[in-house]
Amino acid sequence: MDRIEQKKQRRIRRKQRVRKGLYGTAQCPRLSVSRSLKHIYAQLIDDVAGHTLLEASTVSGELRGSMGFGGNVAAAAKVGEALGQRALAKGITRAAFDRNGYKYHGRVKALAEGARKAGLRI
Repeated sequence: MDRIEQKKQRRIRRKQRVRKGLYGTAQCPRLSVSRSLKHIYAQLIDDVAGHTLLEASTVSGELRGSMGFGGNVAAAAKVGEALGQRALAKGITRAAFDRNGYKYHGRVKALAEGARKAGLRI
């Protein structure tokens, strides 16, 4: 098996382990994080209804103009703050953090801290 394929499989196993204990509701949705080399994406998901309530990413129009590169820690923090502000405007104060198999480090950590800074309890 290819080395990169092995890394993908290990992340998928970690993701399944993390998701086993997480479940999002309308009052406390799941904050799911996904990242690529150039961008970071976050969404609040209601698993009961099977719907995405909110989303924020470095690709979205309002954030894309305010930052140069979307694949760094500063951009992730801005995405977290934007998501937290949108959540509070919709009346969502709590969320369960789903790091999606990624380490809680770097951009993932910055996104979570940005959401906390905006007032979202994770």
